[in-house]
Amino acid sequence: MRIVCLADTHGLHRQVAVPPGDVLVHAGDLTRQGNLDELRDLNTWLGELPHPHKLVIAGNHDWDIQWEPDEARRLLANTTYLCDEAVTIDGLIFYGSPWTPGPGWAFGRSLMALAYHWAELPDGIDVLITHGPPLGALDQNHKGERLGDEALAEAVVRARPRLHIFGHIHEAYGQIAHRGTTFVNASACTLRYEPANAPIVIDLL
Repeated sequence: MRIVCLADTHGLHRQVAVPPGDVLVHAGDLTRQGNLDELRDLNTWLGELPHPHKLVIAGNHDWDIQWEPDEARRLLANTTYLCDEAVTIDGLIFYGSPWTPGPGWAFGRSLMALAYHWAELPDGIDVLITHGPPLGALDQNHKGERLGDEALAEAVVRARPRLHIFGHIHEAYGQIAHRGTTFVNASACTLRYEPANAPIVIDLL
């Protein structure tokens, strides 16, 4: 299965060249201003792409989805929207969750709340999709500070997904592999919000 990984397009999705694949995954920050017009255009764009399966989660800029979740789901008709949900595609289990540290942003929670939340991450996930990174994996900002979620990192060690896709920290774009999990920071936008980073393609055998 060829998985095309994308995140943090911030409304600039039409400037991103997306390669073909079996599953397109967008790991949040679909919009810049968090309004439904941006989301509507994203859905139209997704409908123009050839991928048989398209999965999205929300990010910390996606206020439109947090404020109007039912309307957002209705608008995202050309994709499968996941919020603490799983979907199985050709035998692989994909699980998506939008939450990141930092109350005051969309889908932001306290570290204590996240610790409880990630403790309930189910086992048996093949592909985990979160907006933010786990602590220690592609989570360094331009100052060298690690901004990943410690509780999420612990949950990943326990659940051991084959692939973990996220974004959020634009400067940490790339991929690494560790202890059986491939970690992908698929941020399309740079620190200056320029959509210069190409989608990352992963083949799961």
